Amino acid sequence: MTVLDDWVTAVCAELELDRSGVPVPAVLDLARDVAHQVVRPGAPVTAYLLGLAVGRGADPAEAAARLSALAGTWPIGLDAETADPTAP
Repeated sequence: MTVLDDWVTAVCAELELDRSGVPVPAVLDLARDVAHQVVRPGAPVTAYLLGLAVGRGADPAEAAARLSALAGTWPIGLDAETADPTAP
């Protein structure tokens, strides 16, 4: 096991979550995509929002894929505070 595996296992135990339902690779890929294509601080916020969506019934893999795709279309080079993702 890696330190990450140990950490996720401990967090799941602390929060009484089923470890087998935690899509670690999908969350890491999503965080990477947001950090590199949108803005670095957006990675943990997006991971949190993914968790909220999953807690409300969203499929984790599908939701992560949708958010990664959104990050891939984000306008590069725009100030993250003022960027309008709907602008052409």
